[in-house]
Amino acid sequence: VQLQASGGGLVQAGGSLRLSCVASGRTDTSNAMAWFRQGPGVEREFVASVTWRDGRTLYADSVKGRFRISRDNAKDTVVLEMNSLKPEDTAVYYCAADLEDTTQYRGWFYWGQGTQVTVSS
Repeated sequence: VQLQASGGGLVQAGGSLRLSCVASGRTDTSNAMAWFRQGPGVEREFVASVTWRDGRTLYADSVKGRFRISRDNAKDTVVLEMNSLKPEDTAVYYCAADLEDTTQYRGWFYWGQGTQVTVSS
């Protein structure tokens, strides 16, 4: 599975951004997609995930109520809508795919390139 992420950028605190991740190749080998993020000097952390089959979603506590993950099965695309952004949301955001959803980054096999999100105060 190949993953292509896009949509990062610079935004002021309180603003919004929309990240997209398009999957291609053997997409039948994955049932879940996720977004992780990694700031400087910290471990990659789970943000949100969604399953292709039933749309089950998981969110990190830090983003609940502000971020929304959705999938478009016809386009093999997952979107992360980020609202009420805070400076602490600044990180490189990565999309990931695998057979099952988990909040642990080591449980994801396929990774896209990162996209930078910077939130200024």
